[in-house]
Amino acid sequence: MSLTSSFLQLSSILKPHHPSQFLHGSLPIPSLPKIPPFSSSPAPPPHSVLTVRAMKVTQGLVVCASSDKTVSVEVVRLAPHPKYKRRVRKKKKYQAHDPDNQFKVGDYVQLEKSRPISKTKTFIAIPVPPRNSTRGVGLGLPLQSSEQG
Repeated sequence: MSLTSSFLQLSSILKPHHPSQFLHGSLPIPSLPKIPPFSSSPAPPPHSVLTVRAMKVTQGLVVCASSDKTVSVEVVRLAPHPKYKRRVRKKKKYQAHDPDNQFKVGDYVQLEKSRPISKTKTFIAIPVPPRNSTRGVGLGLPLQSSEQG
């Protein structure tokens, strides 16, 4: 009990002689601005702000079609190497829904984001129309080797 009484005596001695006026409440503390309470529904973004969404549509190669109504699609993308800044191919496999079992191994498909169909399937496989490639097609002019035959 003597310790607390000596502490009270010491604090009463130090109070009037302390140089800071804030410790004893002699100066009022300025009031802080009022912050509105947190609402559960976020405010809608203004119309001028563009929203960036995650990947919705990608293309890839079917690598496995042995499951029923499911294909495994490998998507290849180019990403910069973190240290060397060279573009490196990154591969990732996705499970996609194939309701008609129409895709075989080697087909190019387009993956479209949908609601989760199972634990690992959130994409639907859509056929990609074949590209009009001009590789291997000549200019229509006969080659010299074919003329001399």
